[in-house]
Amino acid sequence: MPEKQTPFRPSVEKRRILLIDDEVINQEILQMMLADTYEVLPALTGKEALEILHEQYETLNLVLLDLNLPDKHGLEVLWEIRNDSRYARIPVIVMTADSDAEVECLTLGAIDFIPKPYPRQEVVLARVRRTIELSEDRDILHWTERDRLTGLYNKDFFCRYAVQLDARHRDYPTDAILLNVNHFHMINERYGRKAGDELLREIGQKALEYVEEAGGITCRSEADTFLIYCPSRENYSSLLEKVSVPMPGSGNGQGENRVRIRMGVYAGVDKALDVERRFDRAKIAADTVKGNFTKAIGIYDDSMHETELMQEQLIEDFQAALREKQFEVFFQPKFDVRGEEPKLCSAEALVRWRHPKLGMVSPGIFIPLFENNGLIFRLDSYVWAEAAGKIREWKEKHSIALPVSVNVSRVDLYEPKLIEMMQEICFKSGIGNEELLLEITESAYTGDSGQIVEKVGKLREIGFRIEMDDFGSGYSSLNMLSTLPIDALKLDMYFIRNAFKEKQDTRLLEMMIRLAETFRVPVIAEGVETAEQAAALKSMGCDIIQGYYFSRPLPGADFESFMLEHNPNH
Repeated sequence: MPEKQTPFRPSVEKRRILLIDDEVINQEILQMMLADTYEVLPALTGKEALEILHEQYETLNLVLLDLNLPDKHGLEVLWEIRNDSRYARIPVIVMTADSDAEVECLTLGAIDFIPKPYPRQEVVLARVRRTIELSEDRDILHWTERDRLTGLYNKDFFCRYAVQLDARHRDYPTDAILLNVNHFHMINERYGRKAGDELLREIGQKALEYVEEAGGITCRSEADTFLIYCPSRENYSSLLEKVSVPMPGSGNGQGENRVRIRMGVYAGVDKALDVERRFDRAKIAADTVKGNFTKAIGIYDDSMHETELMQEQLIEDFQAALREKQFEVFFQPKFDVRGEEPKLCSAEALVRWRHPKLGMVSPGIFIPLFENNGLIFRLDSYVWAEAAGKIREWKEKHSIALPVSVNVSRVDLYEPKLIEMMQEICFKSGIGNEELLLEITESAYTGDSGQIVEKVGKLREIGFRIEMDDFGSGYSSLNMLSTLPIDALKLDMYFIRNAFKEKQDTRLLEMMIRLAETFRVPVIAEGVETAEQAAALKSMGCDIIQGYYFSRPLPGADFESFMLEHNPNH
């Protein structure tokens, strides 16, 4: 049985002191004074002392330094300790009989003095203990307010100091600047975590150099994001150039070998806003150049402000909108065109927001917003329930069983209770699972495709039919398509639009239809606007058509009249 290990107890471990003195008698006297309380590492020369520092600086708590050394003056050693970032945190007590040297020692960074000849043991121990305690307290405070990787302020202290700067310079125009490394995770993967950390340290150092010259403060707020709060300026390209440091292993870092950084600037900040809100605006500006290879600096402007205000209002109004049924479900019909006459076979449920103050809000505005902030699942659940209720209503009123397709986002597919919720909606509405068609975009299958495919497969096993939406948008491999659980392929609308432009080049569209046919499932085309397009698609082998050629999306009551006019059961 292995011997029981003593756990680490920092509170009882001896602090370590580097004692630099070339007189052996002085060494022995001090070691006798300190040995019971501290671990003492002796050095007789400056060279020996610096070698010990280089090897063991991380574990040293104090340096006791004599000024008269055989190879170099103690002041030289003190200067080297204070000007090396690795050693700078270690406090130095100078031992000297020369009181005139005290001012110079303090100027170079000494913390305290022990006079020669040495005072009583109690005095020496008290000075050593106080110096180490003050140093450790200073370190704790330093790393409470600093990011350990870069040494810059952390975000909390950065925001506090920004408030203090505002108080001192209330009327001085100030900019909030956000820097973000493009695809930093790929840098970590290609070059390793150590190289990635070194890159962040270099960027942080360049940002610090910038604010030391231009004024202001900087911090690393998270991962690969840095914040700068500084006096306003007109040109930001010099800052971008400064922080775009060389990629790992790229030599001089010219041209393509520099890391790509995107910058967001909220110029002349509104100081009535809290500091975090100012940098939220800088982030909004940075996001406008995300993925842009020709532009790296985004400037926050009035249009972004108006969009931000709109988004905030929509988020605030979301709960009331659900409660008051401001969200309306419209229906766009789908027609089976395989026979001689087109036949209404299903419909797609599309949500619209009739806002009491803003009027009809485009889904192109609120759906991406809710996808980003996590509200989309609640909205989609609402639409699913409304669509299921309409299916039942049509069956009871008109004996018409018309399936309806609803959109299921990638976010929805990660919801743990999705399957149970879908079943409950159908059960409460009194419809079969097969009557609620699930449209899932091709892009939803990317990333963690195994988990997504498994969940979609379970939905299909319990009777739901799956339509892959936006097929051909370029995300899936052919090999993956052959294994996906799907019952229909819905062509990406851009294929339809591009195929019927002025040149009438339908070759790619024809190829996509033939490709879809290999999976032996119906092919659906949406966005069809003219009789010519409908006829061409039918001749190519398209099975189902949706678009303005047949009808725009209609409110529930209008669609009901349309459905009765094109009764699929007659």
